[in-house]
Amino acid sequence: MRWYVAAIDQSTQGTKALLFDEKGGLVGRTDRPHRQIVNEKGWISHDLTEIYANTLQAVRDLVKETGIEREQIAGLGISNQRETSAVWDRITGEPLSYAVVWQCSRAADICRKIELEGFSERIRQKTGLPLSPYFPAAKLSWLLRHSREIREKAEKHELMAGTMDTWLVYRLTGGKVFCTDFSNASRSQLFDLRNLKWDEELCGIFEIPLESLPQVRDSDGEYGMTDLEGFLPKPVPIHGVLGDSHGALLAQGCMRPGMVKATYGTGSSVMLQTGDRPADGGAGLSSSIGWKVRGKLSYVLEGNINYTGAVVSWLQEKLGLITDPSETEFLARAADQEDKTYLVPAFTGLGAPYWDSNARASLWGMGRMTGREEIVKAALESIAYQIADVLGAMERQTGIVPDQIRADGGAAANRYLMQFQSSISRIPVWVSSLKELSGAGAAYAAGMGMGLYDERVLYAAEREEFLPGMEETERIRKWKGWREALRRTLD
Repeated sequence: MRWYVAAIDQSTQGTKALLFDEKGGLVGRTDRPHRQIVNEKGWISHDLTEIYANTLQAVRDLVKETGIEREQIAGLGISNQRETSAVWDRITGEPLSYAVVWQCSRAADICRKIELEGFSERIRQKTGLPLSPYFPAAKLSWLLRHSREIREKAEKHELMAGTMDTWLVYRLTGGKVFCTDFSNASRSQLFDLRNLKWDEELCGIFEIPLESLPQVRDSDGEYGMTDLEGFLPKPVPIHGVLGDSHGALLAQGCMRPGMVKATYGTGSSVMLQTGDRPADGGAGLSSSIGWKVRGKLSYVLEGNINYTGAVVSWLQEKLGLITDPSETEFLARAADQEDKTYLVPAFTGLGAPYWDSNARASLWGMGRMTGREEIVKAALESIAYQIADVLGAMERQTGIVPDQIRADGGAAANRYLMQFQSSISRIPVWVSSLKELSGAGAAYAAGMGMGLYDERVLYAAEREEFLPGMEETERIRKWKGWREALRRTLD
């Protein structure tokens, strides 16, 4: 009987169920969206019970749509939206609150207080992460401080806290397994990157009971057995867990130091594999654990950009310059290539490597002949400039010069953007033919952990290569224009 590995990709907008065959090829996908719960203060939450129900239904839908037999599913992997934080009752297993979504900054005051107490640099040194309400430590601290019920559960040693992977593993195993993996733990701001354990000092700073945190296991380790609430004829192992960006890095085959991937999503995660030692963050970058697979720990350096694919959404939804994102490639090619218009997309500030939350967007350098095509071209090129700036910051921090960019995400389908990225960065760009790379990484980790796949599965997908094709004098001219536009925006 043929076998398949299933993956759950639990993301910000919804939950996907994915099915991969014996060669690692994607053969099916189903989606279940969930509510974005936003209150009058702009706080963003998710309903844990809804997401778990969607997870079960997505797998049922997947089996039905692909026509496979339920007993053909050999195992399961999980990839998850990182940093979204949850708490639940150790006795009943019921949520004690909505999950606080990674985008939500309700814990900003807690971070300001900790900064005034002088702990910022200590936290960064231990965790590789800048003090921020973005990370679970502050989110969990906020939940504890704003709910008497949650505090009482903590005092009674009845509190469980974790990220979405931990919640799903706990529920899928019927409450038998309370675990996370190294990639997710390293993004919590409670985990010591060098000692590889939850840190008592950090838990004390954020006032989070250490005993409420999950056990940390290898990314390709076993996370218990599940029959998906009786849907499968017999339980199968959950044998791989990875944060979504880490899963994409693995599926891209970035297994050696110096390899880099860029995910062109709503924002972008640019991630550099740095080997068996953590690289110093700084320069707007964060240091994390990529994964622990086959007993080997790999670290990463990451830069997060706020607006990449969202720039294209802005062109469509706010300016009305396009009716579909696919139009941008044609329009950019039709634009006057000598036009000197630059967009700096700081609509809600700038992320890595600039980190200026007060910056606001600017469209600079327009001439009398600047029109629709030129603005679309400037918008696409702003994505490539930002990613090139992150790569430059990574090179300055580590001395590592990547020899290629492995690209994925929706905007990676734009061939104008990929060619411009290669030319402005002066290195090849490889675009994988494999879609759903985050879920693929979790499935491959699960399959390798179970002995179903070997490492060759990471290199099986076809890739389209884009090579630098711009004269150096032209590249320098364009680069200087971008730096000037950026300077004027940040001044």
